[in-house]
Amino acid sequence: MRCMLLATMLSSWFGIMQLLVFTTPVHGFMPPCVSTSSIGATTARVAGFSSVRAKLRSTATPTQFSPVDHLKVDSSRKLGKVQSLIVKSLMISYILSMCVALPVTLFPVYLLHKARVITKPQKEKMSLQVGQFCSRWMMRLFPFARKRVIVDKDDQNYRSTQPSIWACNHISLLDIFFVLALDQKMRGKKRRPIKILYWKGLESNPITCLLFKMCGFIPVDMAANEHGAANEYDPKSFKQMLKSTKEAIKEGFDIGLLPEGQPNPTPEKGLQPIFTGAFTLAKMSRRPIQMMALYGLHNMWHPDTNIGMCCTSRDMAVRVYPSGRLYDEADEFAATFEAVVGYFGAHGKDMPSDELKMWLDGTMWKTELSRRAATRMELECVDPSVKDESASKQNEETEELSEI
Repeated sequence: MRCMLLATMLSSWFGIMQLLVFTTPVHGFMPPCVSTSSIGATTARVAGFSSVRAKLRSTATPTQFSPVDHLKVDSSRKLGKVQSLIVKSLMISYILSMCVALPVTLFPVYLLHKARVITKPQKEKMSLQVGQFCSRWMMRLFPFARKRVIVDKDDQNYRSTQPSIWACNHISLLDIFFVLALDQKMRGKKRRPIKILYWKGLESNPITCLLFKMCGFIPVDMAANEHGAANEYDPKSFKQMLKSTKEAIKEGFDIGLLPEGQPNPTPEKGLQPIFTGAFTLAKMSRRPIQMMALYGLHNMWHPDTNIGMCCTSRDMAVRVYPSGRLYDEADEFAATFEAVVGYFGAHGKDMPSDELKMWLDGTMWKTELSRRAATRMELECVDPSVKDESASKQNEETEELSEI
């Protein structure tokens, strides 16, 4: 089966390479996920192209394991104009090849399900494996990114996975494809299949629509808006989303989601406002939350359409944090995710190890609560009205809980 898939992708790859090398520059390509402005000239000369590609492949870095305290991505390595054009050409080649490979390789799975040879859960798991296989091999054929996966090999969940809710930051339109390609390195060989929550508007693209529906990913309906603007969710879609999530959990899937809700145009400044849906799902299913962080992909394909595919660097990293756990409060999860994942997303490295450990085991949150309590007491001593407002807010929360 894998040999057939690889042969199909190789044949499509040679056709794409001929298109890139022997035709005129490509303009205005509408890639998967979200359309962008004109991409610009992307062709390369025949002479020297294969040697450049081999050089890029040779710079790929392997998976990194603990200790990881001082591992970081060298973000200072910026691309020149020629390097940027070559990386952009390889990235567009990857996207074009995925547009060919996914429909071809997913079609047999679709036929098996239509003929009732396999069940719906089997179709979704097989489609996920096909999507991961295509993304992984196309990135090997078109090595536009220097990838680094940072995990803790001593983490119990890496060696024998437990059912989990996975939360990750969102920095680029490439995120989903890197998560698929690097899934085995991130979550281990014994990983469980995963269903990812996504914006329903992505179904307007036929390739992402095909992939997401075949894999059984779970849509969330919200208004289309500019990156960085407030999310406007449709409350009516939440009921169906929760129903689909419960069904996926019963079928043995992990759940993955992006608490920011949309690509972050300024990851170097930290995360966007965090939605605590991961906490709700974890509490509902009694599953721990596992955090992961992406870095560098916005330097290849920026979520801001005014920047787009202006490749300034090809270094990316993904960090999978150990010690997945159940959080006592939604605010605790939001604060931990913002501090830990936000730091890696901005700097490409972990925060100081002592501070990281305190955030992961909950000690830092207890310290934060103590600090807030002390601040509140100081304010109450200065202004008695603060005490009245705090009591009023507590009564409102009690009433809401009683209604639930």
